[in-house]
Amino acid sequence: MVSACAYSGAYPTGYGRYKKGTEGLPEEMFDRLQASGFTHFQQSGTGAIRKYYNYVRVTPMVQPLDELGQSWPLHDEVATPGYYAATLDTGVRSEITVGEKVAVHRYTFPEQRSARVVIDLSIGGLSIDLGRTVPLRAQVESMGYGCAQGTVVMEGVPLSVYIEVDSPGWRQMLWYDRRLVDGGTRLDFDSIRHTTLRPFGLIFMGPAAAGQTIEVRLGFSLRGHEQARKNLERECGQTRPAFDTVHADTRDRWRDTVGKVQVEGGTTARRTVMSTALYHSLIKPCVADDESPFWPTSGPYAFDICTMWDIYKTQLPLIAAIAPERHTAILESLIRVCEEEGNFPIGYRMARGADRFFRQASALAHTALADAYALRPQSIDWSWALVHMVDDLRRMYGEDFFEHGVVHPITHTLDLAYAHHCTAQVARALNDHRLADDLADLSRGWINAFDPATGLLLDSSFYEGGKWNYSFRLVHDMAARIALAGGDKTFIDMLDQFFGYGAAPVTQPGVRPLPAEMRHGFALNRFEGLNNEPDMEAPWSYHYAGRPDRTAEVVNAALTWQFGTGRGGLPGNDDSGGLSSWYVWASLGLFPVAGQNLFLINAPAFERGALTIGDQEFVVETSGHRETPIGADGIDRTPPTQYVQSATLNGKALHGAHLSAADVHKGGRLHLKLGPEPSAWAQGVRPPSVSDLHAP
Repeated sequence: MVSACAYSGAYPTGYGRYKKGTEGLPEEMFDRLQASGFTHFQQSGTGAIRKYYNYVRVTPMVQPLDELGQSWPLHDEVATPGYYAATLDTGVRSEITVGEKVAVHRYTFPEQRSARVVIDLSIGGLSIDLGRTVPLRAQVESMGYGCAQGTVVMEGVPLSVYIEVDSPGWRQMLWYDRRLVDGGTRLDFDSIRHTTLRPFGLIFMGPAAAGQTIEVRLGFSLRGHEQARKNLERECGQTRPAFDTVHADTRDRWRDTVGKVQVEGGTTARRTVMSTALYHSLIKPCVADDESPFWPTSGPYAFDICTMWDIYKTQLPLIAAIAPERHTAILESLIRVCEEEGNFPIGYRMARGADRFFRQASALAHTALADAYALRPQSIDWSWALVHMVDDLRRMYGEDFFEHGVVHPITHTLDLAYAHHCTAQVARALNDHRLADDLADLSRGWINAFDPATGLLLDSSFYEGGKWNYSFRLVHDMAARIALAGGDKTFIDMLDQFFGYGAAPVTQPGVRPLPAEMRHGFALNRFEGLNNEPDMEAPWSYHYAGRPDRTAEVVNAALTWQFGTGRGGLPGNDDSGGLSSWYVWASLGLFPVAGQNLFLINAPAFERGALTIGDQEFVVETSGHRETPIGADGIDRTPPTQYVQSATLNGKALHGAHLSAADVHKGGRLHLKLGPEPSAWAQGVRPPSVSDLHAP
């Protein structure tokens, strides 16, 4: 539930150096890494953050309170799963760890007559235009003996915190507008506006000997102070100080989870990117049991589902494989959101209101639910889930789709047709064949999104992309999609054009590119790399046209050149782990086709990889694999062994480049023979399409 990190106010998640930017290279906001403190509830790699999160800033200071908000350079940073540390320019060594619902800070001060730890409950959001969050209401209470509590209502959500500070001999006071409240024990605010907001919070202050440590423990809850206190007691136990205990527990949980994916071989840099990608894949969504502020009963509450249009393709299938209990909890939470709030969210933040990213996409939870049904988690009431899946299809853009068979933005037509297909599968499995037939009829509406004259989508508005990259999404009837484009050759030629085969190199835009430069780039109708949602699946379209060798070339190039170990080592926003999950799957030689109980097969980036799924293990092993470097060190004149020559599954020949998700989840051994030249493997056996089921 809790994430914590240094806070600079920069975009996109509050820690960094850059301003908000959507075109070209980002513009620097600061010329150094710096922080004004450490905040909680940070997002992970999303673009649409603005004012959300970064709440409860904790700042160790050796300056007067008047200087709160100043930023200091960061030195000697260390980051591992569950731990962050840096030294501020003031000489204070700052360490943070988190538990499920707690954060523990440890500050080591230089010798100082008047050291301070300041907790600011008024801050939220980012230091960019329109990026600041102002609490609607707030209450802070100093309870003495190193204890305090507070609640702030941010974006309609009551966030409560229970605070313990180990600072023997220090004074404990409230402050308001950077002035101490002498003798006061409680502050209450109501109807706060941007024009009336003044910062407020708590301060702990006193002399510090050189090397003295101060521990700050914060328990959080969305259901009041008492639950926040219980969360703190449960995770920190009776041991004081608690930092090492909480850190060890969190480190062990991370080790257990990331240990579910193992690879052998690969260069040091490639293994570093792989393990980092796996970690990033599992940071979000946040799952907080019994913490919903909107319904009173118990059960999982998932937020930071930002953004569903990224994570449903790659991240949710990864969580389903290696953390199935978490996956089920996320889906149960989505069903409950639909029950309580009236719709499946496209994105779901720790915020109240109708802003659920519905303009970006439609009915994506249906895809994740269809995948889950194929794997049959027992705790979900599937009849009840189907009720909500069907009802949600008629909301938002779904009503127009039902009446007219097509909606704009045109990508929503694809979303809704696909969601009808996914829901039909669940209905048929539950023996509601009449409903399934009706839904299947509507699912054929994907064809209405395309122009038969061009084989591309109709002209429309598009979110983070254009007509070309959205035209190569994987629909549920790719055989008919390819036929609509004019057959295999025409479809492959279109894909080759999109991926730039035979095209001259282009110059990448720099900082603040001119509109004319950007228009020229967009007019290329070219694959931009993996920097937005639809491009994650486009390379795999080649599989359906009998050219898995082309998929291999594009995916291998992306793994080699677009990901690196340094800052900026991702080709685009990670979007809550959607992009990192793509990297994990692609490195294993697999790609989940969400909603179809299907995996596509490609040459892996490692000699051997293994997924632990429950008590089973699915192994991807190779013969003929050759290690290749990546990134700036990736210049290698020897052809990579990136093409599958033949394959076996559990010792039996596999002639198609696909597997069912059930095959993967029940464990087994996939052996891929690799070579430096394309082969005829899998060209004649295509991944399944809906129309195949009705072929004579």
